[in-house]
Amino acid sequence: MARDDAENYGTETHPHLTHAKRTLDRALYWVTAALFLALVVAVVWQVASRQVVNQPSTWTDEASRMVFVWLGLSATALVFGERGHIAVEFLARKLPPRGERLMAILVQVAVALFAVVIMIWGGILATLAGWNQALSALPVTFGHMYLALPVSGVLILLFSLYYIIQITADSVPAFTDIEAEELPATAPQRQDVRSQLLSGETSSGETPSGEIPGGETLTSETASSERSGR
Repeated sequence: MARDDAENYGTETHPHLTHAKRTLDRALYWVTAALFLALVVAVVWQVASRQVVNQPSTWTDEASRMVFVWLGLSATALVFGERGHIAVEFLARKLPPRGERLMAILVQVAVALFAVVIMIWGGILATLAGWNQALSALPVTFGHMYLALPVSGVLILLFSLYYIIQITADSVPAFTDIEAEELPATAPQRQDVRSQLLSGETSSGETPSGEIPGGETLTSETASSERSGR
């Protein structure tokens, strides 16, 4: 499971909120693992009952579809909580730290709106419409299957609100790096590194040049030009 973004980044401003989020992460992780195990069991028994026992099971097909829907949406919420989904961050990385945070917050707001309108509201309508449509081989209805949509939407909404709060407080990076150990520094840390590079202070006495945490590169030429422009 991915490392929590708040670890080793900035100053933790909402410890109780972070603890609650980690607890939810762990619970969702084990629920997703249990659903995956249930899906494997259902599919394996479906094949074995048909090919080995020669008595095809009547419930495994619907059960596997039900579990697959819940598994897919639960895993979607889990990965979103870990900020593991694919994101195109090329333009956002070109922005200054404040603009990068603003862009990240807007992304989270868009996700929250999608979760409320499509997943929660739309999922509730679909659940109500299918609540009385019984499955032929299971003692449940289509509504129980569609219920995974609003449940997943609520989880994604909670994660999105969490990241809006934490990004605003600069407690987590605006966007996660590809390498987990290369988290960008907070705005004050970026300014400290920039000041050190511009002042020419290095431990080895070499010409100041390097990459400021957060993706901004400061070469010796740009350092010299910025120092001369002061």
